Amino acid sequence: MRTILSAAALAATMVLATPTAVAEPETYVIDDEHFSMSFEVSHIGYAPVMGMFREVEGKFQYDEETKQLTSGTLTFKSKSVFTNHNKRDDHLRKDDFLNSSEFPDITFEVTDFETTGNNTGIVTGDLTLLGKTRPVDVDVTLNKSAEYPIGHEDYTLGMTAETTIKRSDWGMTYGLDEDLVGDEVRLRFGLEAVRESGWL
Repeated sequence: MRTILSAAALAATMVLATPTAVAEPETYVIDDEHFSMSFEVSHIGYAPVMGMFREVEGKFQYDEETKQLTSGTLTFKSKSVFTNHNKRDDHLRKDDFLNSSEFPDITFEVTDFETTGNNTGIVTGDLTLLGKTRPVDVDVTLNKSAEYPIGHEDYTLGMTAETTIKRSDWGMTYGLDEDLVGDEVRLRFGLEAVRESGWL
């Protein structure tokens, strides 16, 4: 009897001594039906022109327990630019701006992440535009993470983010000398991303 109790005690000790499983990053896929990306740039100093890209895809890896974003990629189709003005949109797709025929994709590749608060952080990534790649910092806020209440009902993260870039850093200089088009471009994002294990 004593031998049995000793064996049981040893087994219990081994279980208690086993390290707790470490959480790992999970993959989230951006829901393109719930993704918004807007840009804003000054027009001759009078007012900002606002626009968006209608086609985007991407995924990222995020560990909710440690609040670490470990990797991710966003791809925008440059030809999908939209400012609610056909003539202007056609111009934006040409060589003066996005040169969509030669550079159909605009990509953002995550390279680093820094937590700044309970639900905020700074994502650093490489933005490739017009064939040039430069680092960009993006302020990110995690709005909500939970099982989705309608539709697919899978675990979903909701985020907002924003940053400001200078388009001339990527060689887009049309209208700068005459101050027709501003150099600074404000970018804002709102997105929902679904945990891959549940969605796919």
